[in-house]
Amino acid sequence: MTTATTTATTTYEPTAEMVRDEKIYLAWGLTEAEYDLIVAKLDRLPNYTEAGLFSAMWSEHVSYKKSKPVLRTFWSRNERVLQGPGEGAGILDIGDGQAVVFKAESHNHPSAVEPYEGAATGVGGILRDIFSMGAQPIAVLDSLRFGELNNATTKHLLDGVIDGIAGYGNAIGIPTVGGEIGFDAVYQGNPLVNVMAVGVIDQAAMQVGRAEGVGNTVMYVGAKTGRDGIHGATFASAEFSSDEDQNRSAVQVGDPFMEKLVMDATLKAIREHGDVIVGVQDMGAAGLVSSSAEMAGKAGMGMQLNLDLVPQREAGMTPYELMLSESQERMLLVVAAGHEAEVQAVFEDAGLDAVAVGTVTDTGRYELLWHGDVAANVPVDFLTTAPKQEMPQATPTRLNEPSADFVPGTLDGAATLTELLQQPTIASKASLFRHFDSMVRADTVVKPGGDAAVVRLRGTKKALAMTTDVNSRFTYLDPYIGGQLAVVEAAGNVVATGAQPIGITDCLNFGNPDDPEIYYELAQSVAGINQMAKQLNTPVISGNVSLYNETDGQAIYPTPMIGMVGLHEDVKMITTISFKNAGDVIYVLGETAADFNGSELQKMVTGDVSGRLRGFDMTKIQTTQAKLLDAIAADLVASAHDIAEGGLGVALAESTFKTPFGASMQWQVPTAWLFSETPGRFVVSVPEANVAVFEQLMGDTATKLGVVTAGDTIQMNTEADELNLSKTTLQENYEEAITWQRNQ
Repeated sequence: MTTATTTATTTYEPTAEMVRDEKIYLAWGLTEAEYDLIVAKLDRLPNYTEAGLFSAMWSEHVSYKKSKPVLRTFWSRNERVLQGPGEGAGILDIGDGQAVVFKAESHNHPSAVEPYEGAATGVGGILRDIFSMGAQPIAVLDSLRFGELNNATTKHLLDGVIDGIAGYGNAIGIPTVGGEIGFDAVYQGNPLVNVMAVGVIDQAAMQVGRAEGVGNTVMYVGAKTGRDGIHGATFASAEFSSDEDQNRSAVQVGDPFMEKLVMDATLKAIREHGDVIVGVQDMGAAGLVSSSAEMAGKAGMGMQLNLDLVPQREAGMTPYELMLSESQERMLLVVAAGHEAEVQAVFEDAGLDAVAVGTVTDTGRYELLWHGDVAANVPVDFLTTAPKQEMPQATPTRLNEPSADFVPGTLDGAATLTELLQQPTIASKASLFRHFDSMVRADTVVKPGGDAAVVRLRGTKKALAMTTDVNSRFTYLDPYIGGQLAVVEAAGNVVATGAQPIGITDCLNFGNPDDPEIYYELAQSVAGINQMAKQLNTPVISGNVSLYNETDGQAIYPTPMIGMVGLHEDVKMITTISFKNAGDVIYVLGETAADFNGSELQKMVTGDVSGRLRGFDMTKIQTTQAKLLDAIAADLVASAHDIAEGGLGVALAESTFKTPFGASMQWQVPTAWLFSETPGRFVVSVPEANVAVFEQLMGDTATKLGVVTAGDTIQMNTEADELNLSKTTLQENYEEAITWQRNQ
């Protein structure tokens, strides 16, 4: 067929002329210039279905047409990388023929509209990205941001999101092992729901999402297609409105029990018939069109699909609906011609649809057949390559004219620590995490509540540490340094368990990229992440961009969430945050300075976030982390805890919680420095017998603070104060600060 071939018009859909004259495409996110480009390329008017295909494939959420120039700068290669960005998930070599597979995704807009289904389908989608690579998922983590907890809407959203993550993850049997939750007014109308999944795979079983081989069969497997989630991709590529009801149709509905069947059957098919399975792709954003067109595009092939064969759960579905539906629990396979029956049998034995719906061609065309007509016929490479967009950048005014630094002044240290431990971002999230099954599969070694989760790898001595982290207040004050600090914090969490950080995935959550100041924030954050990733040898191998996180024109803080994985060579050498024995010596690792801008203390005292961030020495931070890893490997350290929000005072208190121990320390610094958030630091405890060797190894990296005690008292003596606090009281305040959530 030529490019000028006229495609079918049905009584079910508006005509091509109506699409043009009524500019229907504008509501789908296509610009007039993009529509004109499509008309010129096709040498005809696109019909309703074709215009819908382009709107989905050229949306920011699918094409990254605005963010791609920035994303291409990520450093994504080193000696461990087996698969970098561009497939369902990234893959790193962890030795012995094994690999770890991981990725993060966002489901922000859907969760704002339907918090349960939005969060649940976010879990389902990221798990499909993992097992589509041939990997067995072993863990889920989340990174969540909400408005202030004194708001009824926030409580509603948080309840729904927590229930959605728990409901899906618990039912499918994959443990939710960790994550982080933050609260700030800027997320009031636009919560962030980022989900990370981790899997393991034998390197020989790796799959990619490519449609290769002329005449090979395109096979649809899994759940039937319905009308839910249509235009979910374009919904995620637009600013949000406080009128939430208008977008409910764009939110998908998940079925974790169906997904369990799909996951197990897909992995079985790959395991038993991997030699005839050419490619596997999840039907995620933009549904069938995205999965099929991307598979063809990556292989440089064409594809013909017969939509009459697509399993449907609703009557009368049109080509437009079939292609753009984001119904969940669906996969697309390309199977070598002549081997369809053996692959189909695996899925049919599980009670799932497995239907040959198309063929790989050498035409370079994307052809859709329906009721004997051609419903769409467009070039694959044109459909999968959105027009390049160069976005202007401008330094935000707040960065050119920063407000004065926050100076805490004289503080009541005991009262400040007590209050800090009750701040929602710092306080215990146990009342929320307890809804997650973190122990299913019985491989979780370190559960939620530590610096990083740790999951054992069956049949080996190895384990994987994993975490999600970002402090968006820092990226607001300085996107570049904030991006660096997000990596530092994630790496610190992993290192505190004794694991070597090995790789990064990300979720880049920003406002409208058409705003030059917001695009500047994106570009600078990525540059900062990149710089620190290179320093730590942790390549960025996968990720997600979520833009247009604005409500009624109010953007969120720039929030580039970092998901990081670390490798334990021996599961016996895992360190946790809790003090272990009275008499152990307490140290702080790294340098401390008056770093209060963007801190939890500043937010608590002033209600604001302002000032400049002080630069830091990347090499020193890397050295501190490396020395701590050496000390843990040498079995010198009893406990280790990364210092983050709330500073050393909070970290030391947390190290005593749920133990029979207190602490006694003397630190000749101003009392406010207990709450400084200088990056790259740790609180560690060391048995007395190991002190000499430890101090020799650490040199001036370690400062002795005091000892672990057997009593209930936490004593902190500074230059001007003597703080004597009841650990029991502090712990109660910490654990009961967030208890409104159902109290079950």
